[in-house]
Amino acid sequence: MAQLVVRRLLVELEAPVARHWNGNDAFRTAFFNALSMSFPLGEQMFIDAVRDGAKQLSPADATRFADEVRGFVGQEATHRRLHALFNAQLDRHGLVNHWEGRIRRRLKLLDGVDVRARLAVTAAAEHFTAILAEHLLSHPQALEGAEPRLAALWLWHASEESEHRSTAFDLYRLLGGNEKWRLRLFRVVTSNFVTDLLRQTVHNLWRDGTLFERRTWASGWRFLFGPGGVVRECYGPWRRYFRADFHPEQQRTPRAEEWLREHADMFRPAGEA
Repeated sequence: MAQLVVRRLLVELEAPVARHWNGNDAFRTAFFNALSMSFPLGEQMFIDAVRDGAKQLSPADATRFADEVRGFVGQEATHRRLHALFNAQLDRHGLVNHWEGRIRRRLKLLDGVDVRARLAVTAAAEHFTAILAEHLLSHPQALEGAEPRLAALWLWHASEESEHRSTAFDLYRLLGGNEKWRLRLFRVVTSNFVTDLLRQTVHNLWRDGTLFERRTWASGWRFLFGPGGVVRECYGPWRRYFRADFHPEQQRTPRAEEWLREHADMFRPAGEA
């Protein structure tokens, strides 16, 4: 079982955020802002799915997974709270969160369905966050020149996403979730996630007034498709989810553990003064 520590990040997120906080780069800033807009509501859905799934485990499995479930919930709740603070800064920049409304509408479709469907959606979304986290931890150019406190927010979040990458997946399997629905719902999540991320990024750029600038899209091309780009580097790890023998642990690297060890001064375990 994964040992998931709930950490309190020691950064100030209520202070004003620069408009182009990510290296004065409009595209990279808009992209990360868009991701953050999905987190408060999305991560609450992950928490609810894992909690509800854990309630249906056998007594032996419930005992075995109790600490991991508590750690998962604690980590995601902390991410949710800190990104809500960050998103409040984006509101002050005049950005409008359209992604959250689409998440709300999709959550209504999951009302009353088998908890395994919600766990499959959570496992699929967690695969995206895990591979993006690994990319961020291994490609420092993604946050080159970013405000230090915001770089810390994203790298801490990435490290914890890597830590708990298997929780929802393992619960889905323990509850008898099958391959057909795991892959079917992964395709749905892929379509929704990619479309929503791009739509919100473009809308952020439009509100920012930088949508039609050549340098915006030159940066976007480099960031997404250039050497070390998100799409180029993440396609392979994304595609591995379709393998019959796939498990999230197969893609774990030591980068998250290394970052947490090297930056231990930036956080405290929850409950410590």
